[in-house]
Amino acid sequence: MAGLERHGDDLVIVLTALEKAEAVHGDVRVPWSSVTGIDVVEDVVHAVPGWKVIGSAWPGRFAIGTFDGGSDKVKTFAVVHHDNLRGVRVRLQGAHYDEVVVSCADPESVVSELGPVGR
Repeated sequence: MAGLERHGDDLVIVLTALEKAEAVHGDVRVPWSSVTGIDVVEDVVHAVPGWKVIGSAWPGRFAIGTFDGGSDKVKTFAVVHHDNLRGVRVRLQGAHYDEVVVSCADPESVVSELGPVGR
């Protein structure tokens, strides 16, 4: 399962080999200075906006890859599995993506481990 980690001044979304194949993408790295907020999401499988641009998706089951659109025209990188109903949304500014959405078993711990957001 994908992980959200801080590596120095970067936020890294670390993907498994299978997730890399499904997303048609490697690990995602964004500057920590681009992070504007981090939220716990209760229904993560339905939190991915718009339609799949590249990757794999089955609505209501999983979403892995790049998604574009929705009412807010948000570009999202998602790694969401149906076996974890909760997850984390990281809002970004000035990065390739507007947000990253990742499912995880204990989103509160992930948010705590990432640390405070500040520009």
